[in-house]
Amino acid sequence: MSDSGAGTALDRAATMAEVGERGLLRHLRSRIPLGPGVLVGVGDDAAAVETGLLTLVTTDVLIEGVHFRREWGPANLIGRKALTVNLSDIAAMAGVPRYAVVSLSLPADTTVEFLDAVYDGLLERSAEAGVAIVGGNVACTPGPLTIDVTLLGHGDKLLRRDGAKAGDLVVVTGTLGGAAAGLNFLQGGTRLGAEGVLSDAGTWTGGAPDSLLSCLRAQLDPTPPLAFGRALSEHDIVHAAMDLSDGLSGDLLTLCHASDVSAWVDGSALPVDPCAAQLEKEGGTDGFSVALHGGEDYQLLLAVPPGAFDQLKDVAVVWDLPVTAVGEFTEGPPALSMKFGDRMKRLRPKSHEHFKDPGSRRSDPSAET
Repeated sequence: MSDSGAGTALDRAATMAEVGERGLLRHLRSRIPLGPGVLVGVGDDAAAVETGLLTLVTTDVLIEGVHFRREWGPANLIGRKALTVNLSDIAAMAGVPRYAVVSLSLPADTTVEFLDAVYDGLLERSAEAGVAIVGGNVACTPGPLTIDVTLLGHGDKLLRRDGAKAGDLVVVTGTLGGAAAGLNFLQGGTRLGAEGVLSDAGTWTGGAPDSLLSCLRAQLDPTPPLAFGRALSEHDIVHAAMDLSDGLSGDLLTLCHASDVSAWVDGSALPVDPCAAQLEKEGGTDGFSVALHGGEDYQLLLAVPPGAFDQLKDVAVVWDLPVTAVGEFTEGPPALSMKFGDRMKRLRPKSHEHFKDPGSRRSDPSAET
């Protein structure tokens, strides 16, 4: 993101076609502060930043019509989520996030008002996480609108996906299923308005508005356990980790492949989000499927030696974070099983996977095949 000149006030109703690239860059530069460790920030050909000896790099993109729709909720939440999904990756490796670059592909009719609201969310989330936005790029596109964030961090004692051992516990943080339940209602016409209030109930006809709002927020503004992830670098209690972005059933199999182990999950142990459970019950189902397959929880999936589980809970209690042992890693080729009482059956992942049939993300109350 390169341009020079002081920022000037723009008409918030103006479109990108009216503002132009240089005007937009001047405007964004005026909004973005110079953070700690930033020698050269937004406005030059490249940023110059101080990093640790070991630099972590991750990137993710939000695409309109694939990952979000403008009408689902306030635009600032799009900006918050665009950075949050990257923060979750750094947290899963027990790293510290430092610098972000943001690349925008914008249709010409995008307004300054909408883009400012997106940046409100980006800047708010970056301030919360101690991250400096140091550059990026803007380009015109016929559509769809995309927000591509690359995040740099640092760490010394990293957690990776390839360290799980047979006998380790399968552990998850937080609760699961809230974001997937929220997505189901957003796709059914439910809308989150300004100030976090419900603007359109859509298909929802239940009697638990607080539960509905909780699930909408879980989808639109996820809150991964960032501080807890960083704290794990100080304790030798986790063998492997990854973030839960595509659903427990799919992400657990990914971790199994990375570590060359198998795993089983106890169906009765899943920490189903209570708000998702309430909403699913109102709809005549339960929250089990959204917790197992739904995705976008942005919690952590961990491989923990049994003898270290109590110590892990002691670390997690500092942040009032639930940690739940939901199964065990075992020897054998990468595969999953589901345990119900004394029965053990093969578990077929149904979590989200790009390029697959959209039906692969469907909710199905039956976990075994």
